[in-house]
Amino acid sequence: MTALIVGEALVDVVQRDGAEPEPHAGGSPFNVAVGLARLDVATRLATQLAPDAYGGLLKAGLRESEVILEALEPAPARTSTARASLAADGSATYVFDLTWEPAALPDPGAFEVVHVGSLGTALDPGARLVADLVVMADALGVPVSFDPNVRLSVEPDHAVWRRVFESIAPHASIIKLSDEDAAALFPGEDPWVLAQQLASDGALVAITLGGDGAVLASSGLAVRVEAPPIEVVDTIGAGDSFMAAMLSWCSAYSWPAADELDLTELTDLGAYAAGAAAITCSRPGADPPRLAEL
Repeated sequence: MTALIVGEALVDVVQRDGAEPEPHAGGSPFNVAVGLARLDVATRLATQLAPDAYGGLLKAGLRESEVILEALEPAPARTSTARASLAADGSATYVFDLTWEPAALPDPGAFEVVHVGSLGTALDPGARLVADLVVMADALGVPVSFDPNVRLSVEPDHAVWRRVFESIAPHASIIKLSDEDAAALFPGEDPWVLAQQLASDGALVAITLGGDGAVLASSGLAVRVEAPPIEVVDTIGAGDSFMAAMLSWCSAYSWPAADELDLTELTDLGAYAAGAAAITCSRPGADPPRLAEL
């Protein structure tokens, strides 16, 4: 069986002080697909790519990591981009130019797990198809993974992102948020408390906290894991690497229900995912680790 990742693929054009812009293959679903395939999980990415140079860059990245491309019709006029500006601490802010207008999505019943998130869940008209896909996957008993990856620079209305979260989260068995996502969706909530609240509905939940590690919660359990000490180059793709590692770990354990995990297993999962994110932060762009590096 294969994992299905659905959503946008784009090129991150990274601007560093005193340097020429650097194009890197990216987009949250693209990064999750590459990260998962590099961890030896058969992976298919359903996305839209244009027949241009940036589209070629993305296709080459998928081939290099052995991700199967499900090219969705219609092909857009140009490949989507995100211009990333880096702060002194390596964090990035983005300006996006993208479209998400697939005519149809694959049948979720043919896959081991379905992962959705980011702009593919929020930008219409494609977002409506993604919402239907999630409901169908849940009805078929296919595990659903969800990372909202809120981008207010594309959709500034917090209410839109909250509606997306409330429509998808009840169907998801794995949910990952960053601390920035949590602040946008649940302002004022403590991540430790929020993770446990979200997990009370039966999902495995992780909230990443940047250099402060992550909080993970499952049915009645919660742990905090530390971020490995590293020299940060940038944080591009770190959350996606964490997400991919979560999926890889769950795949290796045959997709356990959240209430089947004990405290040791939950801690092991968090440490594994945090280690993947740290490796990505130690090198430029979204460059997730391979299994041997973990």
